[in-house]
Amino acid sequence: MVKLRLKRYGRKQRMTYRIVAIDAQSRREGKVTREVGFYNPRKEQTQVDISAITSLCASGAKLTETVRDIFIREKLKIT
Repeated sequence: MVKLRLKRYGRKQRMTYRIVAIDAQSRREGKVTREVGFYNPRKEQTQVDISAITSLCASGAKLTETVRDIFIREKLKIT
């Protein structure tokens, strides 16, 4: 099963995240199927590719709770 979840980047105390589509059994830094967005919690910046996310969700990808909360905060309607 494919999940949309966060992949951590950056150094200590300066982390940023990429929103990626990845196999549910893979590690956090495992091989990514597709990168669909970016999240910077320090500056509260989010950038997402809505068309890629909707196509992945239509094909059966699930969202993690954290990614779902980020989308809600950005007022995106993804089911």
